[in-house]
Formats: sequence, structure tokens, C-alpha cells
Amino acid sequence: MEPGEASNDAHNDDYPEGEDFDVEIEIDCDDVFGRNGPFGRKGPFGPEGPFGPKGPFGPQGPFGAGGFMGASGLFGQRGKRHKMHRGGGHRRGRRMFGPGELRLVLLALVAEEARHGYDCIKALEEATHGAYAPSPGVIYPTLQMLLDEGLITERASEDSRKVYEVTDEGRAELADRKDEIDELLERLGRKAERASAARSSEVMRSLGNLASVLTNAASRGKLSSENRGQIVDMIDELARKIERL
Repeated sequence: MEPGEASNDAHNDDYPEGEDFDVEIEIDCDDVFGRNGPFGRKGPFGPEGPFGPKGPFGPQGPFGAGGFMGASGLFGQRGKRHKMHRGGGHRRGRRMFGPGELRLVLLALVAEEARHGYDCIKALEEATHGAYAPSPGVIYPTLQMLLDEGLITERASEDSRKVYEVTDEGRAELADRKDEIDELLERLGRKAERASAARSSEVMRSLGNLASVLTNAASRGKLSSENRGQIVDMIDELARKIERL
């Protein structure tokens, strides 16, 4: 193997080949995600940066992991293999709730205390530590469905907003489906735990280290066309490992 040539098996190893190195850096979350930080608007991974969402090397850019010239693109090393999962369909992100589940959760929230629509949104956001915040376009039609079914009723509040209260029929459905509701609330709790773990100082420090290494490499002109593919493979493989946890 020629010097500088990437190993074909590098992306299958638990760790990439090469010399060990350690990056010592103290970084504050504001330094990472602030306006001038690496993930800020002006940073290399920010909205306007080369590795940002719309940048040429960003996820959707032509040379990014998902771009047509990127590692997983039509003309990339792995072509269509990473575009499709088994069965030929496109991979989709997991939805928080399945059909009818948000309806049950909202009914339980209104039974807990009288709420208006915005209260329901905030309650779900707080229950998941900010990991899930449904849009008004999802919440209000579901509340209207519960109204039409006679499971909740509405009354005007002092600030003229509609406040929803559970009816006897609604309480009866909650009692009949208690096990389902308990499972849904446990799911929200697990979502909150994962969100808290993702925001831990250790994770932020690791992200800061990665951003610092890539930023320094880019500033020194070391992100060449030869090693860019290796770096993308390493990051993609790490993302897949984290997803499988």
C-alpha cells in the first residue's frame, strides 16, 4: 500500500488506522454553537459554512455525504448502496408517535389539567427535555378530533384562548386504555433521558474536539480531495455506530 493511500477496510474497523493522538481543549457550549463558533452561522459547520447544511461539503451539498459526488452519492464510492435499505425503500427517521398515539397523549394531558393548545405543545416539549415539540398544525387538528368525539370540551379563558377539559367519556377511554397510555408516557421519558445524555458536557466536549480538529485541518489546507473521503467515511461510520446503540 502506497504512503497516504487509504485502507479499503478502514471504515470497517472500530477505529481508523494511524497514529494515536489526543486533543486537549477547553470549550464552552457558546464557543461551539455561538455566532462565531464552528457550529455558529459563520463557522465552518454553520448554515453559511462550507460544511454546513447548504455548503458544498455539507450533508446536502454536491460533495457532502449525501450529495451526488459524495461518498454515498450516485458517483461516490458506495453509490446507491447507502441510499437504500433492505427491501429497496428509502430510509426514514422514526416518528415519535404512531397512528392514534398523539391523540391518547393529548387526552391524558388534558385530563391531568385543563390546557389550551400551546400548553399541550409546551408540556410535550418539557416532558422530552426539548427533544420533541409538535407543531400547532399537528396539535390543533388532534384537539379538534377529541372535541368532535366528545372526549374533551372547551371553554373560554380570561385571555380569550380556548381551554380544553376532559369529559366523562374521555376519562372512561383513559381508564380503558391505561396500559397503552402508560407505555406512551414511558416512551416520552426515554426520549427525555436520551436528550439529556446528548446535551451532556462530555458529548459537547467531544463535538468541540471534532470541530476543532477539522477546523484546524481546513485552515492549514490539509482537507484534500485524497483524505476528504477517508474523513467522511470515519464520521459516517461513527454516526452509524451511535445510531445502533
